[in-house]
Amino acid sequence: MTDKTVVEEPRNEGSSESVVEEPRNEASRNHDWTPKLVALDIDGTLLRWVDGGGTVHGEVVPAVRDAVRRAHDAGAHVVLASGRSLHGMTTIADQLGLPDDGAEPLWIVASNGAVVLRYPPVEVVHEEKFDASKAVRQVLELHPSALIGVENRGNGYRVNRHFPPGELSGEMTITDVEEMIAEPVSRVIIRDPDATVEDFQQLATRLGLHGTDYVIGWTAWMDLAPVGISKASGLAHVAAQLGIDEAEALAIGDGRNDLEMFAWAGRSVAMGQAVPEVKEAADHVTAPVDEDGAAVELDLWFRDASSLGSSTQGFKGGASAEGP
Repeated sequence: MTDKTVVEEPRNEGSSESVVEEPRNEASRNHDWTPKLVALDIDGTLLRWVDGGGTVHGEVVPAVRDAVRRAHDAGAHVVLASGRSLHGMTTIADQLGLPDDGAEPLWIVASNGAVVLRYPPVEVVHEEKFDASKAVRQVLELHPSALIGVENRGNGYRVNRHFPPGELSGEMTITDVEEMIAEPVSRVIIRDPDATVEDFQQLATRLGLHGTDYVIGWTAWMDLAPVGISKASGLAHVAAQLGIDEAEALAIGDGRNDLEMFAWAGRSVAMGQAVPEVKEAADHVTAPVDEDGAAVELDLWFRDASSLGSSTQGFKGGASAEGP
């Protein structure tokens, strides 16, 4: 085990629009529905990326932190849902100050749904793994210079070469690719700094990646996961444990890996800087992350809330739903 570097998770970059769409249905305007589960993406949703002193770092600003706290204090189950690794998510929970001392551990959906855990302390309650060897070899045939990363639960990643600064959290341990994919894994990251998003979209279409699901990020970044595994599947596991229906869930995110989560949740909200594909999939578009869009949405439901509402109608199948 050699050459370890501690860095952070990737920043998401997209077009920024400050226009906040009006709620699309009467339930939003009348506030006759209150979410019992709040699923929150991290990068580009809770976390904004700032440049200070020549370094770029992520921060949860007080307005967003306080809005999340109000939702939690009102009785909603706040669930962090991200493509980040376990290690990269517990640090955000700490920044949010969740949960309170003596309270029930927080639910976290990590690795785009492949890992479901409670924290603190870290307790993995569900994990999905798959054989990524064929898919990784296929990708490397066409992108031989690609960077490959496989999660090491709890402390970082095994990588074939170092990823650019700021793109992974925890330790990076240089490992041979064949060793990385010799056993089933929960998630594989493929990154080619010399390629484009379009290159990876064409790659996915060309290969088919049978037996593997994939998500392509803002840059030439591809996540490989077990078939059928997404943030939505992880959240469904959490909701089942809590006895909460998907119609009672609010989901906020900004990336393509949020699309399944948007389809699952009773109300889905895209951040203002999200790409058109993501905005079109959402029920509502809030302000960009730089304008505290997550707080803007949460304050619709929890600014003055002291307890959850009695209505369980959502926006996809509830009696008041008008559709996206």
